[in-house]
Amino acid sequence: MATKIRLQRHGKKGKPFYYIVVADARAPRDGRFIERVGSYNPNTNPATIDINFDKTLEWVNNGAQPTDTCRAILSYKGVLYKKHLQGGVKKGALTVEQADAKFAEWQDQKDGKITGKKTSLTSAKDEARKLALIAEAKKKEDKAAAIAAKNTPPAEEVEEAPADDAAAETEAESAE
Repeated sequence: MATKIRLQRHGKKGKPFYYIVVADARAPRDGRFIERVGSYNPNTNPATIDINFDKTLEWVNNGAQPTDTCRAILSYKGVLYKKHLQGGVKKGALTVEQADAKFAEWQDQKDGKITGKKTSLTSAKDEARKLALIAEAKKKEDKAAAIAAKNTPPAEEVEEAPADDAAAETEAESAE
């Protein structure tokens, strides 16, 4: 029986959520499956992928063919790289320790990239929030200035009043 590792769609319209399943190639997309090995949520940034690594690796080693999207997901999680390293061990090109060291190094590098993306996204979100607060404060100041300008008396009255005060002061000084 030909088995495929593929996505099974769930979720509502416009908000997909997928199960990663191993199914007979002849079964319908959302129909009968052999085993569920993980889930994929593309709605988050970065996408959330939860996968049973050992089970998936076992299925890939037994000949289950991933679809294009699942191949990308398995490659992202390192299942296909682990299979590649195991093939090198079987051929004698690597020892088990070397393969494990290479995989651990790759995984550390991948985790660093993921954390870097998450921190850049949070910092960008914080920066956007700060800019929005600054723009809102500026808009509020402009409104307050417009209200203050509207509530002040016209310029003609303001000019006459100081002139009368200045005349009164000069008369008071001359009287002394």
